[in-house]
Parts: sequence; C-alpha cells; structure tokens
Amino acid sequence: MIRVTSGAYADRLISNLGSITARQARYQAQISTGQRVTLPEDDPGAVRRALDLEGERGRVGQYGRNVTRLKETATTTNTVMRSLSKIATRAGELAVKANSIRSADDLKTYAAEVTQMIQQAVSSANINLRGDSVMAGTRNGQPPYTLTLGTDGRVQSVTYNGNQDIPSLDIAEGQELSASVVGSNPTGSGPAGLIEDPRAGADFFNHLIQFQDQLLAGNGAAVTTTTAVGLQADSDNLLRHIAANGVVQGRLEAASATVSDRLLSLEGQISGETDADLAKALVRLNETQVSYQAALQTGGKILSMSLMDYLR
Repeated sequence: MIRVTSGAYADRLISNLGSITARQARYQAQISTGQRVTLPEDDPGAVRRALDLEGERGRVGQYGRNVTRLKETATTTNTVMRSLSKIATRAGELAVKANSIRSADDLKTYAAEVTQMIQQAVSSANINLRGDSVMAGTRNGQPPYTLTLGTDGRVQSVTYNGNQDIPSLDIAEGQELSASVVGSNPTGSGPAGLIEDPRAGADFFNHLIQFQDQLLAGNGAAVTTTTAVGLQADSDNLLRHIAANGVVQGRLEAASATVSDRLLSLEGQISGETDADLAKALVRLNETQVSYQAALQTGGKILSMSLMDYLR
C-alpha cells in the first residue's frame, strides 16, 4: 500500500493552483492587449512566422517609400518638361515669323524675348527636388546648367554640369525604375537627353542661342532655313520625353497599388499569427476560474480530513 502524506497533497495543490493562475494571467493578458503571443515561448512557431512576415513588411514598406519618392520626382520632371515645351513652342512661332520681319528694331525685340526664353529655360532645367537635381544624372553638387551672359546682356553659352547616369530605386523584388532624365547626352549612346541629344537632333539651348544671335544680326532668312528646323527637333524630343514620363507615372501608380495591397495582406497575416481570439480567450479564462475554484474546494476538503475519515 502506497502512503500519501498530507504534505504531498498540499504540494500538489499548490502546484496545480500555480499552473491555473499562470493560465489565468495569460488569458487576461490576451484580453487586455489583444495579443495571443507576447513572448517567444508562447508559440515559437508563430513567433518565427510573424518575424518572417515582419521582415517582408519592412521590405515592402521600403518599396512603398521608394515609389512615393519616384512619384514626386516624376511629377517635378513632368513640370520641367512642360515648361520647356511651352518655351520651345513659342520659339518655333517666332522662328516662323522671323523671315517676314524686315525691321531691325523688331528683330531686336524678338531677340530680347529669345534671350529671356533661354534664361527661363535654364531656370526651369535647374529645378531640384529635396536638394537633388532631376536633370543632372547622379551629379548633384551644383545646378545642372550654368548660363553665361555677355556684357551686352545676350546669352553667350549654357554649359551642362551633370552626367549621363540616371539614379533608380527598387519598386518591387527585382524591379528598378527611374523617374529622372539627363539634361544632356551628346555621347550618342545611353539614356536619351532631354535638352541635348544628337540622336534626336536636339540641342535646345544652342539652337535658342543661335536664334538669338541671328535675330540680333538681322538674319531672318537663316532662322527659317536652319534654326527653325532645329527648334522643331527640340520640340519633338521634348514631347517624346513627356510621353515617356507619362508611362513612368502609370507604372508608379500600379506599383503603389500593389504595395498597398501587399501591406494590407501582410498586416492580416501577422495579425493571424499573433492576435488573440477574444471570444476564445474569454471562454478559456472562465474555464480556468472555474477550475481554480474547484481546485480550492477539493484541496480544502482533502486537507481538512482527519485520520478517522481515512479509517471509515
């Protein structure tokens, strides 16, 4: 016959009550915080899956921030392109009129307007976003274009200070995109230049300077036969870039929607791994409370039994 001492009953009772109390505390914490998993030991598998999902959420969140930055760049670049396109359109109109103008004073008046156009175009091309130029490639230490004026106020030259490297950002796994353009690319290879690109016959600033000088020289005929052709090529090149920018903005809108959907999905998956089922937690808390009361009552009866109760 195995003898069980009263001390053993007490130890077992205390152990059971401690276990029940721990479960009560866990369910109470789940109800108050809404979290099923607060410590790794609560559910190691769920913690591991949640950490993996958190890592993916971080990567997707970075894609979202990249998309936002690229959208800002694309919008700013589009504004610059449209400003330059308006200038090119006006310059083309003046070039068509130049051959029919005979008055030297009228030609000088048009020349003054072209000079203002060049200065306005340089100002537009030098716009930056958060300290970074949108047209200097990856060289952001100075404005992409430097304008040089003569003592008579005419524009003598416009110099490009950027390079032909376009910065890009990841918008998804294995997908990079750029929303910037290079202002000038005279190399004949690589990214298309917005203002200067021999492949498109574009050399906007030099064409405008040539236009200015021809008007000041009273040479309206030369404007029609040479400069007008170059300005038309500049205008066409700008329109192609505007169209390409529209495509980039469309891709960025699609990427933004994808990122939003993916983040929403990940939030749900993480919640599924770590959030508490409040209804289930309440039921289990009630069960542990009932178990606790029952254990107290049973333990009290056992510990209060006398030797005569055993002998009966």
